[in-house]
Amino acid sequence: MKRIVICLAAALALFACKEYNPVLTIEGGQVQGIKSTEKKGVYVYKGIPYAAPPIGQLRWKEPQPVVPWEGVKVCDRFGHPGFQVTHYPGGYTDEWGYGEEPAYSEDCLYLNVYTTAPGKPDAKLPVAMWIHGGGLREGWGFEPEFYGDEFASKDVVLVTINYRLGMFGFMSHPDLIAENEHGSSGNYGIMDQVQALKWIQKNIAQFGGDPDNVMIFGQSGGGRSTRTLSESPIARGLFHKAVIMSAQGFAMPAPAIPGMPTRQPAPAQTLEEQANHYKEIMDWAKLDNLDKMRAASTEEIFSIVNIYNRVNEVRGGMGMFAPVIDGYVCKQDFDTAAKSGNLANVPYMIGCTLNDSGNMPPGIAAFCQDRQEKGNKAYAYQFARPLPDDGKHPQVTQRLRGAFHSSDLWFVFKTLKYCWRPWTDGDWALAEKMVTAWTNFAKYSDPQGDWKPCTKEDPSFMVFCLDENDNEASFFGEPLSPNARQ
Repeated sequence: MKRIVICLAAALALFACKEYNPVLTIEGGQVQGIKSTEKKGVYVYKGIPYAAPPIGQLRWKEPQPVVPWEGVKVCDRFGHPGFQVTHYPGGYTDEWGYGEEPAYSEDCLYLNVYTTAPGKPDAKLPVAMWIHGGGLREGWGFEPEFYGDEFASKDVVLVTINYRLGMFGFMSHPDLIAENEHGSSGNYGIMDQVQALKWIQKNIAQFGGDPDNVMIFGQSGGGRSTRTLSESPIARGLFHKAVIMSAQGFAMPAPAIPGMPTRQPAPAQTLEEQANHYKEIMDWAKLDNLDKMRAASTEEIFSIVNIYNRVNEVRGGMGMFAPVIDGYVCKQDFDTAAKSGNLANVPYMIGCTLNDSGNMPPGIAAFCQDRQEKGNKAYAYQFARPLPDDGKHPQVTQRLRGAFHSSDLWFVFKTLKYCWRPWTDGDWALAEKMVTAWTNFAKYSDPQGDWKPCTKEDPSFMVFCLDENDNEASFFGEPLSPNARQ
């Protein structure tokens, strides 16, 4: 009898030690994640396809349904980022510590999920979908600064995505307009983001997420994408709060320079302007119909457009990839949509870094106050911590100084451990405060703490900073001047 009891206890102990890692059934087939090595209780699912590969005849078309797979896909590798130029040494490349770059591909429609509740659809955890920056021409959703272990440990299901970039994500053409049932072209990268949101609606419950509580957030090019999704009629109802990081509020006239005319924001390209611009490129390259354009190699398309754009930029023409008002994905520019009441009726959080060129607190405050008039809460912030320097990375710090554009990313995701910079205890405390605020917004549509909405009555920002002794010293009040301590 004693021997039976011992054997039973041993079996129960062995069972208890067996790692919980359920196989999930989602759109396309079955998946199994891996256990995070950084945070206990967090599971990571890398490289899940959320649409068919947009290659061959699917190049420059709306994303199509996932291609099913057989067996259990073990999600232990990130999927390809969108095709882009190889990064050069110095600046952001060394700041983010990419190491060996991943293989870029047009076959890039993959996402990643970080969660503490796989296989528990009743958990109904809030969901956050991250849209990476990079000027809509580079970057990927699994850069080290975006690792989601800390985010997920706060019981928010984090989804990070790749999407089509550059000429594959934002190129218009008259022939593409003619073949499209909506008379649209040029917003394929935004359509990919919408497709990812639809994937979340259908599948995120399997990962413990609540499809009725989804936050979108993005920085720089990802912030521009968040602005576009906030206006887009095809994204309406797919998310419930939005965070716009370093991508402007309302466009404001540039500061006056004595003796110079006042500079006004440049008007957005029309669909016809963008389509004719890229038709000129393709005709120049002897790719004068869609069959030729779709038969051309990835590298050929990439080199043609980039060479032409560089020449065109030099002569003062258009060269920037951007969403375009096409009447389907986008019907109005962001400012017009906000002022006319046509943005998504959700809470917003919006901000910039202290030394963020072109992102000015007045435009951010004006947006928040407009949201107040429309019945939405909007929270404003400024990241004002100049990043510390160890003196050993001149190739980075000669370009990236102070609280530069993108410097807040290490703090929003609390990924300081992946950076070479000599962080202080105050930096770690600041990162904890920021990741808590962002995950609180995902949970409650309110960052909580001392942070209140930015209103006409009180146009204050949450300013994330350290004091002169490098202790965490964030405050709710007037944003700092860019001439503040560097």
